[in-house]
Amino acid sequence: MRPKGLKLSILDRSPINGGETSAEALQHTIELAQQAEMWGYHRFWVSEHHGSERVMGSSPEVLISHILAKTERIRVGSGGVMLQHYSPYKVAENFNVLASLAPGRVDLGIGRGPGGLPRSTKALRVQDEPDPTPFAEKIRELQRFLQNRLEEEHPLFGLQASPLPPEPAPVFLLGTSPASAVMAAELGLPYVFALFLNSDESAMDKAVATYRDQFDCGQGSDPLVMLALPVILADTDETARSFAAELKVIRVHLASGRTFTLTSEAAAQEFGRQSQEEFTIEINPASVIYGSPKTARHQLEELQDRYAFDELIAVTAIDDFEQRLRSFELLGELLGELLGQLLGELPDQAGT
Repeated sequence: MRPKGLKLSILDRSPINGGETSAEALQHTIELAQQAEMWGYHRFWVSEHHGSERVMGSSPEVLISHILAKTERIRVGSGGVMLQHYSPYKVAENFNVLASLAPGRVDLGIGRGPGGLPRSTKALRVQDEPDPTPFAEKIRELQRFLQNRLEEEHPLFGLQASPLPPEPAPVFLLGTSPASAVMAAELGLPYVFALFLNSDESAMDKAVATYRDQFDCGQGSDPLVMLALPVILADTDETARSFAAELKVIRVHLASGRTFTLTSEAAAQEFGRQSQEEFTIEINPASVIYGSPKTARHQLEELQDRYAFDELIAVTAIDDFEQRLRSFELLGELLGELLGQLLGELPDQAGT
């Protein structure tokens, strides 16, 4: 593996398992973040879901604040804030507070989806109709507030998203299609392909190629490709395979042409019912890296050779907390082995 492929991070969705309470699920997220820091992970992100009985991360900003207070070094962020529901000014204020509390440790990942069923989407709106502002323009507005760079012709010129942190949170765009890749490229943003929401590797192929081909280097940054997908490690291939077999990508296709990914078939049925449209449900096996550390290592190396990604974000794929913890522990150990191998291959700087 090349050096870029050695950077590993985690996206946790605070799932409830069995008879757990929501409070226990959130405490498990905190514990996992603390362990991830100890194991050498680069980032720890949390998601945004609304109206879910299975996923408890409904307020990433609040959860990020608590994780920052419980850790010391690891970067912490959102994967991602559903910007379509919110004022860019308010999101900038929230993340400026976080970045002021923990300078250099806060990430702002942005998602394009609704983050919930139609009823929760309606409850999040401050008006009856959807915000007509194009999504890309909302991101630009967010960036202006984060960087305190409103143009003089802007109607809100002079307004600051206080407090102004020493280092604004960098913005990342999560997506599942070539269209999102084009948006990230045009905006000059790091791009996170969320394979855990799509499972279509051909779409990932096209999206990553499109992003690199169309990236606007005039924005003052280089293209940054991050892949987010389920990763399951266990002490044996058989154990990992049994967990991987349970994972499905469940999508509801509405008659209007829109498609959404849900956490369960029951949630997909409810989404279709609440949409008040004709709908169909598609269930496919999830694309997963799984196996013993030895097997997973080969899969990671193949993935890196294929995409030359800059960072892999391992997404929580096991509801059972102890098994989830063990999976990420093994992945952290694998990261240490790969780093050790890389360092061993580097020339001896003292002798040159």
